[in-house]
This record gives sequence, C-alpha cells and structure tokens, in this order.
Amino acid sequence: MASIREIAKLAGVSTGTTSFVLNGKGDQMRISPSTQQKVLEAAKALNYRPNISARHLRSSGGKAVPVVAILWTLDTRASLIGRFLKGIENLISNQTREFELLIQPYENSKINKVESLITGTRFNGAVIAYTSEEDLTFLENNQINVPIVLYQRESSKYSSIKVDFLNSGKKVADLFAQRGHKNVGIIVPDLASQSIYQRRDGFMNGAAIHNLYVDPKHVVIGSNTGEGGYNAVKELLKRKELPTAVFFINDTMAAGGLAAFHEAGVKIPDDIEVMSHDNHDHTRFTIPSLSTVHLPEEEMAAACMNTLLDVIENKVEDPVSLTFETTQIIRQSCGGFKQ
Repeated sequence: MASIREIAKLAGVSTGTTSFVLNGKGDQMRISPSTQQKVLEAAKALNYRPNISARHLRSSGGKAVPVVAILWTLDTRASLIGRFLKGIENLISNQTREFELLIQPYENSKINKVESLITGTRFNGAVIAYTSEEDLTFLENNQINVPIVLYQRESSKYSSIKVDFLNSGKKVADLFAQRGHKNVGIIVPDLASQSIYQRRDGFMNGAAIHNLYVDPKHVVIGSNTGEGGYNAVKELLKRKELPTAVFFINDTMAAGGLAAFHEAGVKIPDDIEVMSHDNHDHTRFTIPSLSTVHLPEEEMAAACMNTLLDVIENKVEDPVSLTFETTQIIRQSCGGFKQ
C-alpha cells in the first residue's frame, strides 16, 4: 500500500499537508480545496487505504480487523435496522470473518456531511442504506476514499445489494387482479427515493397490464409516517367513490391508514382490501393484521457485509450487483373481499 510520502510526491505537496488532508483536517489547516483534491486524487491513484483498525488495536496488541460502518437514515426506515443487524449477527456466528461494526446514523439528503467517506479516517468500508436521489448523485459525482456498498439502491459505480422493487410492485397489482378487483388505489410517501419510485411504477405498470383502473383521485401522496398514512386515507375518503383495494408503499403509512379507515367505519377487508410493503414486526399485530410484502432483510444484510469485506480485501475489482426477490405475506387485511 502507498505511503503518505509517495502520495505527497505524486500530488506535489509536502508530507505534512498530505497528512492533514488524509486525516480530515484540510479545512481546519486552511488548505485550499484544489490542493485537498490533488491529495485525494493521488491517494486514490495509489490505492491508499488507511489501516484504521490496526491503529485502533495496536496499543492492546490485538489482531487487526477492518472497521465497517453502517450508515442508516434518520427517518422511519430506522425501524428496519433491527432485522438488518440480526442478519449480521447470524453472519458473525456462522463464519470466521472478523470485523468491527460501527453504526452511524445520517440525515437523508445530507450524506455529504459524513466526512469520513471523503477522508477515509474513521472506518475501512461502509454499507450505505436508503440514500436519497440527492445523496446518490453526490456519491456518483465525488471521490469516495473508502469502499462502499449501497443497500436498496442501484449504481454503476458502486457495488449494490437491492430488491427488484419494480417486480415487487407489479406483483401487488397481480394479486389485486387475481382477487377480482377493478378499481384500485395507491398511497405513496413524499420521498425522493429509487425504491419508492420503483414500487409505485411497478404497481402502475401491473395495473395497466391487468386493465385495473387507477383513478388519479385514488393516488394520494403523504408524509412517510403513520400520521402521513392516516391523513392520506382521510383525503381518500373525501372522494365520492372508493377503490376496492389499496396498496400502501410501506407498512408505516399503512398502519396509520388502517386507523383512519376504522374511524370512518370502512371495514377491512370486506369494503376495501389493503396490501402493504416491508413486513415490519408490528404488521402482525395491527387490527386487522396487515398483508404485506416481505423484504429478505437478514439475507441481504449478510450479502452486504460479505460483498464489502471482499472489496476491502481486494477480492473483487468491478462493482458487484445482487438483486433479491420479495415474497407476499397474506394476512387479514387482504383476504375477505366480497366480489
């Protein structure tokens, strides 16, 4: 691996300047952005990767292992991290690969604030979950100095582990068609997100294939919260005629939507069938229990970690892309529609 002296020589700057930049102190030391960029580009050209874990463990005499970060969004999707961590726990208990785990929340659309992605000084690699379109654009257009794997996003530049959300949404439309529905609706969160767009588009494409009518009045957008789902259904109920089936893009909004239907005296599933997405733990305990699309979170977590460790250990060069399929969990909210 390249030394700081070699990077400094290639960049045409002093070793002190190089050290400050690589340790994330370029702005503090008032080093110009252009000089910092030269240092980072030289480091990348020489395949420089700081041995963070070795430094961390040197004093204790322990074995050096990579420090792996999980960057997870600070929004309602934070509830999904439990199953993801369970998948990592299973991975650790079933194999000999070792790593230290760092969980770092980040604010959606502000991935650029995570300085260690640029400096490479806090962790050896990162799994980044649920980036917004703005975050993805930043990652695609900037030099990231640690290996990363994107979770639930697509990229030609980075390795990615994702679900085929287009097909996942289409299969919900397939289900509604099989159950005899003709007029259907969809509740969508107001997020700029690949997975949201793909679930929506897959559902709409499937509806078109089966000649299901999706009245524009039955497409409601709300905030990505339980309250957002509640308010979205309140808007839906203002329409003169309701659809006979509704697809909520995620479980969080669906749980709020069920409460609004209940308050209005709309019987689920007799009057309207409800299908959701993600299979959060709470979906088994709503009244009625939510039918939903199951994400294989545990299996995907293991794939993320194995892929990232392979990249860190230089076992792969080109980006790896793995796509998982979803399954449908049919419960009480989708099972009693009176044709």
